[in-house]
Amino acid sequence: MLAIAVLALLCASASANAIQARSSSYNGEYGGGGGQRFSHSGNQMDGPITAIRVRVNRYYIVGLQVRYGKVWSDYVGGSQGDLEEIFLHPGESVIQVSGKYKYYLRKLVFVTDKGRYLPFGKDTGTSFNAVPLHPNSVLRFISGRSGSLINAIGLHWDDYPSDCSSC
Repeated sequence: MLAIAVLALLCASASANAIQARSSSYNGEYGGGGGQRFSHSGNQMDGPITAIRVRVNRYYIVGLQVRYGKVWSDYVGGSQGDLEEIFLHPGESVIQVSGKYKYYLRKLVFVTDKGRYLPFGKDTGTSFNAVPLHPNSVLRFISGRSGSLINAIGLHWDDYPSDCSSC
């Protein structure tokens, strides 16, 4: 009986340590309904976010594409509007994403740990502000729903990858 109690205590202690070590978190989905689901969860294995392409028209965020390490994700969204592109500096990370939506995504603002503020889209709709739950976490990948526009976005945070020799 004592052995079972000791084993239970050890398992509880190991579980508590595993929970404390967790650094990932999620914000979203921000936006309206509809669209097809997408996720860049596999892309984060190519490295940290190093560049972002956003296609915008007069009213909405039309499309998104993110570069992870040196590899671009699949493009999601529509083809109408102007394509804007930003590159992060080596070692720079996104630490906050805010924006606006109403049925579709209307504005995105990426804030980096180097103090850069990178806005896309129009300033109308319901506001959101997403930051990681855990300290020293960065934006690792995005998910959401899209069709001819970006319907909604989800933001996934975690530690900066420790092995990034290819970035």
